[in-house]
Order: sequence, then C-alpha cells, then structure tokens
Amino acid sequence: MEQFSYSYRVGIGDINVGGHVSNAAVLTIFQDARLAFLAQLGPFSETEVGGCGLIMPEAHIYYRQEMFHGDQLQIGVRVAGLKRAAFTLEYQITRAGEVTAEGTTVMVCFDYQQRKPCRMPPQLRAALESLPLVG
Repeated sequence: MEQFSYSYRVGIGDINVGGHVSNAAVLTIFQDARLAFLAQLGPFSETEVGGCGLIMPEAHIYYRQEMFHGDQLQIGVRVAGLKRAAFTLEYQITRAGEVTAEGTTVMVCFDYQQRKPCRMPPQLRAALESLPLVG
C-alpha cells in the first residue's frame, strides 16, 4: 500500500476507557507517520515546506479492528492527490499484516505570516510529483 512505512508501538497513553486505541491517538499516529514521511521526502516539516507551512483542515479515520496497548503497528503513507495549494495523504495501519485502520488527511500549504493558504512551493510539488499518485 505504502510509498513510505513507519513503525509505532501503542503506548498506555494511546488507550481510552474502552481499553483500545482512542480516536485522538489514531490521528496522532497519522501525524507521527506524516512527519517522518515529510522528513524523508524533503527533508520537510509541517512548519517548513519551502517557504510556508502545512495545516490539516480535513481528516478521516476508518476503523477495521481494535488496537491495544503494546501492539506493534506499521503505518503506510502514500500521496493520493495533488491540487494547487493542497495534497491528500492516505494511511493504512496494520498489525501483523492485518489492516486495523485506514484514513486520509488533506494538507493545505499555509502562509503563517499572512494567515492564509498559499500556492504549493515548487520544491514540495516536485518532491510529491516524483512519487506515483494513487486514487
């Protein structure tokens, strides 16, 4: 599935009162994988992608199985779409080869000084376009 793979071990802070990984923790796992993906791609970060930063106005999580404290997870990340000022990432979380969750985030290039979206910097666009797009 992935263009990039990231390993993560579920910690006690990821668990909710139901005894499984919380919604907030899954978004944090996506973020950790995304930060590692960006670091390898550029290196970029969410605060510096060639003159601007990134914001995440949209996120979706699709649960397939519960995840528990101590689980060793693999998170696949891939680029699913590019626009003028934004891109979409897809995530797939697996445990021992079985899908436990999937999701997407939309990442928008954002000028923090002007406080508004901006055109995707050429360096970021070139790096993302060098990857095979899906979707």
